[in-house]
This record gives sequence, C-alpha cells and structure tokens, in this order.
Amino acid sequence: MTFETWFKSKYPAIPFRSCEAVLALAAEGATIPFIARYRKEQTQNLDEVAIKEVIEAKEEWDEIKKRQEFIVGEVEHQKKLTPELKEKILTTFDLNLLEDLYLPYKQKRKTKAKTAKEAGLGPLAEWIWNCGNGLDKPHPGQTLALWAFTFRNEEKDIKDAEAAIEGAQDILIERLSEMQDLRQKVRDALFKTGYVRTTKSNKVKPNSKFENYFSYHEKIEALLLPQNSHRYLALRRGWTEEELTLTMGGVPAEKSAENSAVHSATDPFEQPLIKAFESAACSQPESTPADVLAVLMKSARMAYKTYVFSSIEGEVHKALKTVADDAAIQVFSENLRKLLLASPFGPKAVLGIDPGIRTGCKLAAVDDSGKFLGTTVIHLQSDEDKTKAATLLSESSKTVRAIAVGNGTAGRETEVFVRKVLKEQGSDVPVVMVSESGASVYSASDVAREEFPDLDLTVRGAISIARRLQDPLSELVKVDPKSIGVGQYQHDVSPHALKRSLDFVVESCVNSVGVALNTASSHLLAHVAGIGPVLAKSIVEHRSKKGLFRSRMQLLEVPRFSQKVFEQAAGFLRIPDSENPLDNTSIHPEQYPVLEKLAAGQTEGVRALMGSGVAELKKKSELREEIGPFTFDDIVRELEKPGRDPREDFVLFQFRDDIHEMKDLKPGLLCPGIVTNVTNFGAFVDIGVHQDGLVHISQLANKFVKDPREVVSPGDHVKVKVLEVNLEKKQIALTLKVQEKAQPAPQPRAHSRPSNDRNDRGGGRDRDRGRESRNDNRNDRNARPHRKPAPPPKPKMIFNSAFASLSALKKDLKPGKKP
Repeated sequence: MTFETWFKSKYPAIPFRSCEAVLALAAEGATIPFIARYRKEQTQNLDEVAIKEVIEAKEEWDEIKKRQEFIVGEVEHQKKLTPELKEKILTTFDLNLLEDLYLPYKQKRKTKAKTAKEAGLGPLAEWIWNCGNGLDKPHPGQTLALWAFTFRNEEKDIKDAEAAIEGAQDILIERLSEMQDLRQKVRDALFKTGYVRTTKSNKVKPNSKFENYFSYHEKIEALLLPQNSHRYLALRRGWTEEELTLTMGGVPAEKSAENSAVHSATDPFEQPLIKAFESAACSQPESTPADVLAVLMKSARMAYKTYVFSSIEGEVHKALKTVADDAAIQVFSENLRKLLLASPFGPKAVLGIDPGIRTGCKLAAVDDSGKFLGTTVIHLQSDEDKTKAATLLSESSKTVRAIAVGNGTAGRETEVFVRKVLKEQGSDVPVVMVSESGASVYSASDVAREEFPDLDLTVRGAISIARRLQDPLSELVKVDPKSIGVGQYQHDVSPHALKRSLDFVVESCVNSVGVALNTASSHLLAHVAGIGPVLAKSIVEHRSKKGLFRSRMQLLEVPRFSQKVFEQAAGFLRIPDSENPLDNTSIHPEQYPVLEKLAAGQTEGVRALMGSGVAELKKKSELREEIGPFTFDDIVRELEKPGRDPREDFVLFQFRDDIHEMKDLKPGLLCPGIVTNVTNFGAFVDIGVHQDGLVHISQLANKFVKDPREVVSPGDHVKVKVLEVNLEKKQIALTLKVQEKAQPAPQPRAHSRPSNDRNDRGGGRDRDRGRESRNDNRNDRNARPHRKPAPPPKPKMIFNSAFASLSALKKDLKPGKKP
C-alpha cells in the first residue's frame, strides 16, 4: 500500500491532488492559515480543517512506516525474519495488528515463561502441546507426572514434578496468548458485541454525581460513536475516583439483592472465546491423556483471562479514550472558536468592574485603544458605602461609553446596583456582564505582570474585563485556552492533543479576523501566521522606536523579519491609515501589482476599485483566469467592503430584573439567557442566578437533535423555560421548547460570553477560585454561574472625574453614537 492508496481510503472526500499540494507547501514552510487563504488554487479551496487533516495524516503514515521498519529490524536482528513474516508486517497498517505480529519477538521483562525456558522446561511444554494436538503421544506407562519428574533442576528451583508442570504451563500460556488469531477473535468480540459495565463501589460519596451509573451497561460499539463518547469519560472518571467499578464483557446477568456478583463462569459472552482458546490448546481432546488435557485446558483459560482479555480490554479503553478525547476536544475547539469570534463592543472607552464583597469592587478605566487610564475602589456593603459608590458611578458615566461588570462573585448584585444608579441619574450608558473565566489566571500571569508590573491583581482583572468587552479576541489570546472553561471533560483528555487543537483554533481565529499592526499587542501578533512570540516582540519594539507602520512593506525593516515571514504574515496584518489602501484589506501584497496595473490612470489609484468601483473589476474575466477563480472572488469580496470585521455586530442583553438567585426560580418561568457552554449532551445557559442551568439535548428543539451545536452556540441569546429547580443539589433544568410567541429566534452571538473557569464545565462563578466541577455528567443538571449583560439603552459618552486622564479623550468621542 502506498501513501496515496492509504490516504484515499482514510479521507475519500479530499482529492489526493490537493493533498499533494498541501504537503508540498507545508514542506516549504507555509502555515495552515496561509495555505487556506492564499493558495486556494493549488489546494482546490481546501479549508483549514481539511489542510490540518492532510498534515496529520502524513504524520500518522510516517509513524506507521517507522514502526514497520523498527519491527522488521528487531525480528531480523533475532534471525527469525522470514519472507512471509516480513511481507505481513510491511502490509499491515493497523498499529494494534502490528503489535500483535511483533508480540512473540518483543524483548520482554523476565516473565514466568522465560524463567521456565531457562530452567530447561521448553521440551516438556512442547511435549504437552504435541500430545494435545496429535503430534505425539505418551509411551506405554508414561504419565505427565513421571515425565515431568525428569526435568527436576534444583539450581533453577524446579524441585519436583509439580514445579516442572507449572513451569511448562507458563510456557504454554505465553504461547497461546501470543497467537494472533486468538487475540483478534477476542478483539472482534469485545469491539463488536462487548459492553462496558459499571456498578457502585464501596467508596461511593454521599450525593454522588455518578448516581446514574451505579448499575449501568452500554455497548462498546455505541460508546465508540463520538456523540456518545462523553458517557465513557463520565464512567472513566467515576472509576478513577473509585466511586464506580468498571468491567467489560457481555450483558450483565440479573443481580439479586443478596448477591451483586457481576458475572459467572457461564457467561455466554466468554463461553465461545474460552472454547476457541481450548480448541487451539488441544485440537484432539478425545485422544489426549486426562492429565495432559487438564494442563492444556487450564493454560487456555489462563491465557484468555489473565493475558489476552486484559490486553484487549486495554485496547478497548484506549480506543474509547481516543474517540472520547477527539470528540471532547472537538467540542472544546468549536466552543472556543465561537467565543473568540464573539462580537466586539469596539474601540470605545470602557469602565471595567471586578466585583468584590470584602475588599470592594475594583474599577479600572481604559480608553478606546484599551490603554489603562486609572483605577479606584467602591464598596457596596453599607448604605453609606452605596451612597458614595453611587456618586462615583454617576460621575463615571459621563466619560465612558459602557460599563463592563465581571460575572464572578457578587457580579450580579454589582450589575443590579450599577444599573439602578445609572437609571436614577437618567444615564443610558449600557452595563454589560462580561465573563471572568480565566481572568484570575491572566491577572497572575507573566503577561499581566509585564503589562502592569505595579498594579494589584484585582486591578489587572478589572482592566481585562473592560478590554474583553471592547475586543474579546485581543484579550482572550493572553489566557491559556484551557482556563476559559468552555470544554467538556477537559481535564480527562490528552493534554498534548488538547493544547495542539486549541492553539490551532486561536491561530485560525486571529488570522481570520486580521490584526491591526499598529495597535496589536505582542501576544496577539504572536498568533499571526509565521510570526511567533519572539518576532512579535521585535515588531512591537520596532514600532515603539521607529513609530507607527505606514505600509506593510515596512515590516521588512524589522530585524529577522524575512521575506518568507512576510509572505506568510503580511496578508493578515492591517494598517487602516496606510499609504496604500490595500494594506487595510486581506488582499495579499503579491496581488498588489495586478490591481495597481488595473487602476493605472485612475486619479484615485486602487481606491477607485473599492466599494462601487469593484463592479468594473467583476467584468475582468481574463483577470479571473489569470489569478484563479478562488483568489479573484476573495479579492472582489474584500474590495467591496475593505477593512470589514468578519465578526457579527454587538448585541446588548439583559437578564430578568426579578430573578437574582435560584430561590427566585419557579417551574414554568420564562427567562432570557446566554448559552455559556455546549456539550454532546446539551447546553448550559446562564439566566442570572449564580448557577447555569442545563438544557438537555432532548429539550433543545421540538425535533430530534443529533448534535446540540446544530441548534445553539456559546454566546447565543436564548429564551428558556424553567422545568425544575433542585436547591439542594444546585441544579436547574431548562428547556428551549417554549411557545413560539414567547420564544424569539436565538440571536447571533453577542460579545464574549465564555463560561467560567470550570473543571470541565464545572468550576463556578468564582472564576479560577477552585470550586469543584459538577457538570460533566448527565446527572449534573446544571452548570456554573455566569453573569452577563444589561440594559439595551443607547450608549453615549461617559467616564468619571476620578479618572482625570480621561478628559483628553473627549475630543475623540462622539456623544450619542451607538456602539
């Protein structure tokens, strides 16, 4: 099999010609975003996901070929390689089957079988085997005990016939356990007809979140489906936390109240498998002496139960874990993408509030570029405190365009207070709840210390909250994606695979939106295709020393910014005030000459091709042929709306004023909410009561829903109805099946609406402050709290005299302009 035939069988939807183009470009150092955006003609318009699959497929193929060569070399070194075995190894492309072929030749630790062979018991084991398979038979009067007695070896601790027989049995067990056909039979049985089974352990905790799995079984074949794989992670967690016992096999037998034993020796699942091992061990039981037959039958059963079944069981766990990891990582990645691409409020002055009870609420003001301007503290515990706070907030609303309140501890109460104060003052400044997920991680990070070395952690948090409202993407790239908490069992999956996938999503989002070269932080620039952290810092240093960039071509003046880096990165960097208007578009500089030639003679130059002027460009069929249809269409779209932000418009949101805590909820109550997380089993929705509610997949729509992501995404505004409230367990069951007249269609994602820092979608409204995860299992009917936006008034200029440096902003702000 060649890579081409293997690839076609694995990815039939991707043309191999496109695959070859991707691999050739990647070998030259091209990045995935660059290939997807600027090399569409070569790849036949493959998207980033397909390009990533191609690159990973080549890595997988190389791994298989490397393993084949290693196994061939090892067996050859042992002088046991036959032409037939070599061909079998080199034509096997399943890693499990490759390991089966290698198993008899694998250098093992000193096993019982190896010890027995070293003691000279190999011939005895061979004689027993031959007697059971018609290749030998005892001489008259020769018994197994008598024959075994002759293999005594005091030096090797073989003191009698019984010890010799036991050693020979160890050799027979290893021989049977390494037979590929038997291993495959067990593998097929478990994967195709086997079940995962769980029962309650004796270490179960009160009010266990694994209660649904105390007596549970499900087909392995079903759990291998991505949409069901989250249940395996729930079972696995209960098993690792020792609240569940987990076994594999057939359908569990009925258990009586007196006897909770799992399976008996007459298990119909095991019977044919044990029979197969017994047949392999002794093909002629009728003519085999009883004492020899007993040893062979015992060897067969032990080979099956002790070695092969446990080995294949490990393979099943690995396969289930791989599928579950992939599915969970996919969920996390899709949620993260929605979150990073949430609607930005825009470059407008914002007051960020990090709520607090004992130490007060930290306020931090940022200008329209996100620059920190000043900070103060307000307290809301006593009436006197509230009076002072109201005065301060009243003044503040005169110089900012919005107030962002973090959704952590006391966030909802703070939001209500702020909105009340502004309403009394007649201010229409919007108050928006902003997710704090990962904010405390950022506040204590090297990134935050580098940005604000002299500020307290809570002040850094308030700044981050304000900036998250302005532009979620620019601020969230500073936080490890795992800390944002929109995953599903994120702490149970492979950390390496998760990081790789999330890093890919961050890079994809940053490059799809584009980065303002003259204002972007080094942390944002680091995610631009081809740049990286070191070069990003060089760009910022060059910018601070030499001044703002006036064109993309000036990037080549940055130390170590090579032509290759320029090729990869330039198209994703924007310069709004550039000398060349194309520098504020996603059109790559390599296409500038074509457009400049086309615009030659126009007084406005290439500007004449923008907006309505693109109509003339559309008529140029010869140009379409010259540069390729995909690239041509991209250029046309960009010239129609140059500098456009692909993200959706910002939409204000407000919770119900009459609900603040779970005790305010009643079944049947309709509530506006924001989707904070989407998993395979449903969606978590924040309705403003310090505890997210769960909309189970069966309650997402009035039709069958296979994948919750087909219906909702993180950040969506929805109208939900309360089904059930469990105050003791802090669980809220919700439904999206409300009457049509009561349920507006889900609005597009608002601004950043991440879930909180949760352990796998648990966590709590206390951001990273360590509440225990509760929401990964289906029986955990609620998620963590999540505070969000407020009134939909018309925002206008605001800010407060406490931040004197804001006065300089007034000339740049336009009163009455909607965000």
